[in-house]
Amino acid sequence: MSLPDPERGLVVKYGYLWHADARDGHQEGKDRPCLIVAVTAKDDGRVIASVAPITHSQPRDRDSACPVPQQTAHRLGLDHDQSWIVTTEVNRFEWPGADLRPVSRDRWTYGFMPSGLQQAVQDQLRENVARQRLRATNRDE
Repeated sequence: MSLPDPERGLVVKYGYLWHADARDGHQEGKDRPCLIVAVTAKDDGRVIASVAPITHSQPRDRDSACPVPQQTAHRLGLDHDQSWIVTTEVNRFEWPGADLRPVSRDRWTYGFMPSGLQQAVQDQLRENVARQRLRATNRDE
């Protein structure tokens, strides 16, 4: 099983640390599906990935998360409960990082989100950046 290159739209299992938990001094996150929303190549050869968590917790408002259609969740192998992609916070880390986990014994990823959903997530992320509602937790510090 070879580790994939990080690509925007790819869903991976990652030990996501919520921003509030990081602020409270926690260092360990919870393994969960996460959507890669940005990939940045640094001049020194490092690759920084930004991931948005996928959760079952219903968002407080429609501008803080995008729903994952049941058909998409099923195709990716997520469970049957309704899921949302959070668009008000991300974790940033050097790929692959210590918190990336295999999905199963023979795979590193769940697969790709459909392009329309990826675009909806990107649009909401941009809106939340403009409104200063996006919180980023850097995991390599």
